[in-house]
Amino acid sequence: MLKVNDINVYYGAIHAIKGVSFEVRDGEVVTLIGANGAGKSTILNTVSGLLHPKTGSIEFLGKSLAGVPAHKIVARGLAQVPEGRRIFLQMTVEENLEMGAFTQANSTVDPGIQRVYEQFPRLKERRKQIAGTLSGGEQQMLAMGRALMANPKLLMLDEPSMGLAPILVDQIFEIIERLHQAGTTILLVEQNAQMALSVADRGYVLETGKIVATGTGQELLNNEAVKQAYLGG
Repeated sequence: MLKVNDINVYYGAIHAIKGVSFEVRDGEVVTLIGANGAGKSTILNTVSGLLHPKTGSIEFLGKSLAGVPAHKIVARGLAQVPEGRRIFLQMTVEENLEMGAFTQANSTVDPGIQRVYEQFPRLKERRKQIAGTLSGGEQQMLAMGRALMANPKLLMLDEPSMGLAPILVDQIFEIIERLHQAGTTILLVEQNAQMALSVADRGYVLETGKIVATGTGQELLNNEAVKQAYLGG
């Protein structure tokens, strides 16, 4: 579904992503793990068209994304839930969801909202509430629901557990597993390596802009070097 081949990404003179290649197959959960500053978010932003690789290629559903504007990438079926949620704080929950459907036909908006409410009953309870007054966990649910309104074939999640209490982290990962079981393909960037690898079919370990290890989620959970670096030994 997604094929990233030997991309190099720069911030000015800084070589942030160095020859990274990976793929996501239909129906998988694939995770990118690594320390802060390893380049995980930069990779997602490059795939979604917010940044552009200096060299290398990115293909989605067999077609190159080179030069494709970010909003057209969304229309092709690739949606990102950004780090820090980035919801529209002054709008209601339902208005946020409607904004997520900007690439979709009007006839799909109401059914899409109902599907989101089935996945996130809490959002239905809060549908008329101003989004900025929601709890952190509810805001994360809203950011995920807004992305689902684009009816994505691939959902990219950037640090969905960031800043959440442990009980809410568990809830978010339960939702990720439910979405996966319902057939959504997911690319997950996450600092909580234990949780990410426990739900992932496959994972890639990123250090200073390079992939240094790959394997199934279980293989990486059992990898001694990964354990020492990311799983508390």
